[in-house]
Amino acid sequence: MTRVHAYAAPSEAAPLEKTEIERRELGPHDVLIDIAFAGICHSDIHTVRGDWGPQTYPLSPGHEIAGVVSAIGSEVTRHAVGDRVGVGCMVNSCGECRNCLRGDEQFCSNGAVMTYGATDRDGTITQGGYSEQVVVTESFVVRIPDGLALDAAAPLLCAGITTYSPLRHWGVGPGSRVAVVGLGGLGHMGVQIAHALGAEVTVLSQTLSKKDDGLRLGADHYYATSDPETFRDLRSSFDVILNTVSAVVDLRAYLSLLDVGGSMVCVGAPAEPLPVQVMSLIGGRRSLAGSNIGGIQETQEMLDFCAAKGIAAEIEVIPASQINEAYERVLASDVRYRFVIDGSTFAD
Repeated sequence: MTRVHAYAAPSEAAPLEKTEIERRELGPHDVLIDIAFAGICHSDIHTVRGDWGPQTYPLSPGHEIAGVVSAIGSEVTRHAVGDRVGVGCMVNSCGECRNCLRGDEQFCSNGAVMTYGATDRDGTITQGGYSEQVVVTESFVVRIPDGLALDAAAPLLCAGITTYSPLRHWGVGPGSRVAVVGLGGLGHMGVQIAHALGAEVTVLSQTLSKKDDGLRLGADHYYATSDPETFRDLRSSFDVILNTVSAVVDLRAYLSLLDVGGSMVCVGAPAEPLPVQVMSLIGGRRSLAGSNIGGIQETQEMLDFCAAKGIAAEIEVIPASQINEAYERVLASDVRYRFVIDGSTFAD
């Protein structure tokens, strides 16, 4: 085991603090990555605070990891020392079940191993990217194209693939009418990707405070959901609604905005249940769905797509010492649009 500097939560009620965590020694198929940048995802906050269930502490979160390969195992063939690489929300899976074999490792029938807070194949608890280095099996490491800066690429490993995957799965393209609910870390990526896929994009946000940003990022229209007229004016207007917010919303109101056969896809994950009236679905053959991240091949496809289209996250880079302050700002929606930790500051 090797010890590296990191930031971790000692309990669900305590702020993150500077510490050291252990990384396994390099196995034959492992890649050692010097972490250059790590994005802060709302999921990190939910997880370390126990919103989604009990955790094992101390816990170092972070699943938006961008860095450079500094060493490889004896049998590694996919990556070389010096490569610009990324690690997202998974670091392992069984590799043998039907879902893994078709490239949906995130739905591994035997349980995908998440980047932090999960039990790895060797029985240890995984620790995430709020650290100097990480060791990951080569098949769960993706290449970051030269056209993407490492800091702006880091959030693509979660926010990017979380929005890209459902937009592709539900066939978004030229002629599609897409609404993105929320213009935050996920939403600002969803707008860019849907626009690049050729869709007509509408942002549905509580207020118009971010309208200029939404239009600049590629939205064609922008409406405030706090205005009751929005739900009257936009009735039956969309083929796909991508719900990116991690809060309870009025599903009946939003489902009414779908055209016949339309789908509302939730990628934000509120801690509370979302009640739905079945007649909201039956009345227009509408669907209410959810989507996770994407598989490794699709994540690489997303990175290549973003590089080709000039898409990246809009970020605010911070030193590791400001992680707790950043958490409070995320909860207050005071970030445009993703915090990214400078990996060189974990040891400061």
